[in-house]
Amino acid sequence: METEILKSDRLSEAVNFLADGKLVAFPTETVYGLGADATRPDIVKDVYAAKGRPSDNPLIVHVDSPAMVWEYADTKYKPLAEKLMNKFWPGPLTIIMPIQPGKLSKEVTGGLNTAAFRMPNNSLTLKLIKELGKPIVGPSANTSGKPSPTEAKHVYHDLKGKISAILDDGPTVIGVESTVIDLSVEIPTILRPGMIDSDQLEEVIGTVRSDHHKVTDSEVPKAPGMKYKHYAPNAQVIIIDDPKDFKNALSECCEQTGRIGILATDEILEQLPDNFHKFSLGTDIYSASKHLFAGLRALDDDKTAFILAQGFPDDAHGEAYRNRLNKSAGQQHYKN
Repeated sequence: METEILKSDRLSEAVNFLADGKLVAFPTETVYGLGADATRPDIVKDVYAAKGRPSDNPLIVHVDSPAMVWEYADTKYKPLAEKLMNKFWPGPLTIIMPIQPGKLSKEVTGGLNTAAFRMPNNSLTLKLIKELGKPIVGPSANTSGKPSPTEAKHVYHDLKGKISAILDDGPTVIGVESTVIDLSVEIPTILRPGMIDSDQLEEVIGTVRSDHHKVTDSEVPKAPGMKYKHYAPNAQVIIIDDPKDFKNALSECCEQTGRIGILATDEILEQLPDNFHKFSLGTDIYSASKHLFAGLRALDDDKTAFILAQGFPDDAHGEAYRNRLNKSAGQQHYKN
């Protein structure tokens, strides 16, 4: 299969591919998603196959408006959900709610009676969904378990020959996946952190909590990113929590074979030798979140053994970054 790169002037071709039951990667403000008609279980199965994704890992349903959600979701939580939609949509917030019986297949929901809905803040993708006239599923458009794609070239690297097209709208703005909040429980619960944090959510709907429990092998996750290994390059990522430890970590890693990559802010990189493979995270936690996945991909090759990545202090702004980096590193932190 030839995978075509489509610019905005070829949007109608992307719509036709989806209508014909093909897979099309699409841009959002967070990461690129892998799109298929959410109402066709036979086609949704192809998404799992293309990614190598476990079939019990539910998919996010992308819509072009709140009205499209209520064609599928149970209206029991509509008042609460619409408070969030009015404040944060279109945007990086995914909302989990019970669905109407028979409206979405188990291929979309992972066999649960809930589904996750999001209205992305990307005008090209909103037009794509509107012209198709149906919601599209949209897990990250990468090989399952690898760093998420923030540019069309990342999608092409992972999925060329496996999907029909990539709708290219340039690099994503945010760079980490959406916040996922579950409204189907007694206290609204954040299942995956993102750029919209608990303080922002509580200003709109009151008390929320965060779920940090480890999903067991027998448990079906309610949201992507909860159960399986995620965001990991082939090289071993090691998190450097204290910037002062970079030089010691480099010395220890140099005693082993393989190239070393360094993923850090400009301030840190300027203090380290130039004979290492470096990638800048910019100046702060916001730019670091945007560039994390691109950096992991850029530093990862057959010769790279370790990627030393900068950690950030515990605060709400850095929660999404720390969540993704911890998973990419398998919780490996440097100990001096």
